[in-house]
Amino acid sequence: MHSPPAAALQALLSRHVPADDKEREDLARMRHHAGTLAEPFSRAQAGAHFTGSAVVVDPTGARVVMVLHGKLRRWLQPGGHADAADGGDMGATALREAREETGCRVAPHPSAPLPLDVDIHTIPARKDEPEHQHLDVRFLVVAEDPESLAFDPAESTGAQWLSWDDALARADEAPLRRLLEKARDVAVRAGA
Repeated sequence: MHSPPAAALQALLSRHVPADDKEREDLARMRHHAGTLAEPFSRAQAGAHFTGSAVVVDPTGARVVMVLHGKLRRWLQPGGHADAADGGDMGATALREAREETGCRVAPHPSAPLPLDVDIHTIPARKDEPEHQHLDVRFLVVAEDPESLAFDPAESTGAQWLSWDDALARADEAPLRRLLEKARDVAVRAGA
């Protein structure tokens, strides 16, 4: 018997339609992990755990936030580990992380699929934690107050509003480009 949060995660993942082979493979692995990991939302879970992230757009859908990740030294979307207060709701994790990492009030994008994207990526070993995988569930959110953009120095070394072209130019891997392209398609079509 799965916990209610794990069952909700499995239901969320079961509705997702992947865009390419990598996402299809990642989704299959994530659905398996959702049913087999003892503590799927805990960063103490050895080997892999679920994370939530968000592409943050301004109300017009014309700009997107990217943050310069402090530890990975890469331009990425805001996101991170689930907290107990999130209750296993990956959308709640993504919203909380987006608020913390951008300083903006954020809300789910009204036209975006839930989730927008999924991705498994490897986090390199550091002195205090072994190499592990983030099972990232990704959402599209709107910043209600884009002028409030500020970065959290505990998480990143910068945050910037960028045009879609500039954000895609900073995307250094195919899954990040796929995520940004999906977000752009929804945000621009809807006018956020």
